[in-house]
Amino acid sequence: MLTLRKSAERGYADHGWLKSFHSFSFANYFDPAHMGFGNLRVINEDRIAPGTGFGTHGHRDMEIISYVLSGNLAHQDSMGNVKGIPPGDVQRMSAGSGVRHSEFNHAQGEETHFLQIWIEPNVTGIEPGYEQKTIPEAIKRGQLALVAAPEAAEHTVTIHADARMYAGLFEGAEQATLALHPERKAYVFLVRGTLQVNGQRLTAGDAALLQAESSLVLSQGQDAEVLVFDLAA
Repeated sequence: MLTLRKSAERGYADHGWLKSFHSFSFANYFDPAHMGFGNLRVINEDRIAPGTGFGTHGHRDMEIISYVLSGNLAHQDSMGNVKGIPPGDVQRMSAGSGVRHSEFNHAQGEETHFLQIWIEPNVTGIEPGYEQKTIPEAIKRGQLALVAAPEAAEHTVTIHADARMYAGLFEGAEQATLALHPERKAYVFLVRGTLQVNGQRLTAGDAALLQAESSLVLSQGQDAEVLVFDLAA
């Protein structure tokens, strides 16, 4: 079964300095029909105005992934990490027993556009952790690159969750197929462009929710960038 969720159906918040689309219930946006999908709890598409950002705040027991689309995200946390996250990098922060961090756009005249993703962990109370890796465009071109998973790899950040996150870039005749376990869930989020997902057309900001499916086929992309999540049910 494949269910489409259009971009315009997402929650939206405009704080002036921050404009954010919420795929699932978050902060002042509450929709009991969209509290998460499997163990995927948050996908916020955030745009931070120049010279502004999120002040220091805390998290516990959540795997938090940042995926920057444009601009640069400045990260600082209570573990001592002071990092800049450019497009092409994937950052993972395991909140575990408790971590505090801030996120800013220090650039003048340039918006920072990124995805904030939360996945529920399969272990709690662990020591907080941080990881950041550059994902070369070449390994995403015309295929799905594994960028976050329980198992470490050269271009994969390690998450403490029963989930895997893939990223891909598709144009024209490029096509990819991913085998799915029918007892798990899959979530496809189209970051930009247009793309066919199992024959259904998605445009930027749309999502496809798959249950009891054995395969995922991505095709007919036009300037398409996509994230795919293989999730515990």
